[in-house]
Amino acid sequence: MDDRDRLNSLLARLSSVTGLDQTTYDRLIGELNRPVKQAGKDAQGPLNVAMFDVRSYDIESFGNRNRGRFAIHSIEAALNVETANAAAGCKIVCIFVNDKCDVAVIEKLASLGVELIALRCAGFNNVDLRACRQYGISVVRVPAYSPHAVAEHTVALMLTLNRHLHLAYQRNRAGYFVIDGLTGFDMRGKTVGVVGTGRIGCCVVEILLGFGCRVLAFDNFPNERIAGMQGVRYTEIGELLQESDIVTLHVPLFDQTRHLINPSSIEQMKNGVMLINTSRGGLLDTRALIAGLKSGKIGSAGLDVYEEEAGVFFHDMSDKGPADDVLARLMTFNNVVVTSHQAFLTHEALANIADATLESIEEFAAGKRGDELSHAVVVAETD
Repeated sequence: MDDRDRLNSLLARLSSVTGLDQTTYDRLIGELNRPVKQAGKDAQGPLNVAMFDVRSYDIESFGNRNRGRFAIHSIEAALNVETANAAAGCKIVCIFVNDKCDVAVIEKLASLGVELIALRCAGFNNVDLRACRQYGISVVRVPAYSPHAVAEHTVALMLTLNRHLHLAYQRNRAGYFVIDGLTGFDMRGKTVGVVGTGRIGCCVVEILLGFGCRVLAFDNFPNERIAGMQGVRYTEIGELLQESDIVTLHVPLFDQTRHLINPSSIEQMKNGVMLINTSRGGLLDTRALIAGLKSGKIGSAGLDVYEEEAGVFFHDMSDKGPADDVLARLMTFNNVVVTSHQAFLTHEALANIADATLESIEEFAAGKRGDELSHAVVVAETD
C-alpha cells in the first residue's frame, strides 16, 4: 500500500465516523492535503548553497553529512567581488578563511538575494559585519570544530623545529645519513608562553604540561580551570615574552591584535626564542620576523598561517613558486617550517565543521535570523 492508498483509506474511515460535523471534517481534510514543508527546502525545492574556495576534502565531508538536505554548489574559486556572481540563485553562501567578504562583496551578494553567510571556520575577520547588518545578511561560524587538531599541529611544529625533523628527512631522502647539526633540546623544563587561552590555547597548555613544560599564559579573560593547573601561571605579555623559550600564538585577529608580534615585542624576547603561529597570519609582522631570524634573535619559527596567504595557500604553485617576495624570503631559512593553513585538517575536525555549518543552515531554513541562530556572529547596534 502506497501513501495515496493510505490516504484514501483514512478518508474512507473518516467518512464513516458519526458525530463528525462538516466544519471539522473539512478542516481535517484540509490539513491532510496541505503540502508539508521538508527540512532544507522552500517553495522552489532544496535551498541552494554556494560554497566558495572548495577543496576535495570539503566536497567529501559535506557530501557525507548533507545527505541531500541542501543543494550545495561547489565553487573552487575564492569569494571576491569578481566571483560573487557565482552565488546567483543561492540564498546562502559558505566561505572559508581566505574568502573576501568586504562591503563591496556583501553589497553584491545582497543584490543577488543572499541572506546568510556561513563561515566554515571559527575566525570571521574577513567579513565586514557592519555591512552585513546594513544589508540584512545573517552570519554564522563554527566556534569549535576541533581545538585538539590545531593544538596537536602546534606542538608538532615545535617538535619538528626542535629536533630538526624536516632537515633530517631531507638529508635521508638524499642519502646523507649524517646527524651533525641536528641537536635539539629536552622539552621538559622549558618555559612556553601561550598567548591566548581559548579552546585551542587550553588544549596546547594541557599537551605541554604532559611534556613537563612550565607554562606562562596571557589572556584578557583567564581560564580558571587552566589557572588552577600546576605548572601554569598567568602573567602580563611583557613578562611572557621575556621569559619564554617558546612563544605560541592563539588569539583571534582584530585591529587590536594585528602585528601583536612586531619589532618591539621581538626585542623583548629571549635570544634564540622559538616562535609558533597557528592562529591568524596578521598577528605577526612577517618582515619583523625575517629581521629577527637574520639577527639570530629568533632561533626558529613554525607557521601554519601567513598574513598574505590568500592566493598562495591552498593553491598549486609548484611550477612557478610564490610571487610574494616576503614569503619566498621567509622560506629560504632552514630554521623555518611553513605549513599551508592545515592545522585544522583532521577527519574529526572536517566532520564537525560540516555538521555545525549544516545545523546553522537548517536553523536558517526554519526561519531563524541574526542572533536567533545558535552560532551567529553579530555586531552591536552601537558599533
